[in-house]
Amino acid sequence: MTDSDETDDQRRKKGLPPAPRLSGMERERVDPPKPVKVSFALWVLSGLVLIAGFGLTLTAKQDIVDQLIEMNNDPRITDEQLSSGATSLLWTLFIGAVAFAVLFALFAYKAREGTRSARTILTVLAAVSLIFQVVLFSNIITLVSALLSIIALSLMYVPSVQDYFPKVPKSL
Repeated sequence: MTDSDETDDQRRKKGLPPAPRLSGMERERVDPPKPVKVSFALWVLSGLVLIAGFGLTLTAKQDIVDQLIEMNNDPRITDEQLSSGATSLLWTLFIGAVAFAVLFALFAYKAREGTRSARTILTVLAAVSLIFQVVLFSNIITLVSALLSIIALSLMYVPSVQDYFPKVPKSL
């Protein structure tokens, strides 16, 4: 804890973030408000659905390549180049989905502990993810993931949880 041995809830009432833990200290049990608990579960689910969506897109690689070959009007681009480029892109999207899922889980966990900056990062991740999914190879599953992340994010901003994410006082 801190030198004054105040609890995290007491620190939150003063507008301070939870006290940092020192190495070897036991973790204090966190009891977030219900919307934050539900939001955490939705963030994890959104990440898993995102992985599944881009995994499905990856399994449909040949269909995507065939469509690209059919749409190609440039004789300088060979079918092999299209196939190679599509394969690279689809694997990159899948790895990106895994990375986003890990980031969703990590920052949702930190937000579950009352860390305001984690909520801000989740806001940015949700916006980037939504734009990314609407622009590139979206399917119904990835759009469900976007919907889940929007719902999860909304739950972190409901008025009943505002005190759980204290503003850091400006002391400058």
